[in-house]
Amino acid sequence: MKIFAISDLHLSTNTNKPMDIFGGNWVGYIDKIFADWQSKVCDDDLVLIGGDISWAMNLEDAIIDIERLSRLKGKKILIKGNHDYWWNGIGKVRDALPENFFALQNDSIRFDGVVICGSRCWTVPGCPDFSEKDNKIYLRENERLKLSLSVASKLRQDGDKLIALIHYPPFNVRRENTLFTDAFENYGVNSVIYGHLHGKSVRADKLVVKNGINYYLTSCDQVDNKLTEIIL
Repeated sequence: MKIFAISDLHLSTNTNKPMDIFGGNWVGYIDKIFADWQSKVCDDDLVLIGGDISWAMNLEDAIIDIERLSRLKGKKILIKGNHDYWWNGIGKVRDALPENFFALQNDSIRFDGVVICGSRCWTVPGCPDFSEKDNKIYLRENERLKLSLSVASKLRQDGDKLIALIHYPPFNVRRENTLFTDAFENYGVNSVIYGHLHGKSVRADKLVVKNGINYYLTSCDQVDNKLTEIIL
């Protein structure tokens, strides 16, 4: 079993939200992602999708986008991004998902020696325009992340690897410690998958190793519309 990751697909089958207005990296990007996906992934592999899956405003339209992903190989694990407005109620989302799709929201799941926990997180101190309101959400999201990690610790067996699937970057551009990175270290996370960052102005590396943890940036336009293999 191999593990791959990508984020910020921004699918829009029933929504007029073309991404190519944001630059050349977005021209034909879905076809590029799908072609790369099918060339790399086997049915028993895992593909982690770190949020901002669909521009849809309701679950019915989002499922149309997700059904496009259902034709691709592998088991798909999803978390909510800041633009997934259709994601209201984890129970409803899970009930609507096709076979081999798994939605995480402040909880965890285990596959063959790998535990994956999922939480959205939030912008962190030291980021531009970080406000008092942001700080309140940041503190709340930290509690949700710890809940996810706590569930993961109960599922984790001897020798299991632990992956955290989040949407927002867990640190600022100076890679300073945050409540999120502290939690990852306290719970012995091996790898963290995140997205959210877009554009040519992004100052971020695709892989950062910080205090023994691998942090993978997987926003599709930042990884040339290709899946990233997660090495454990």
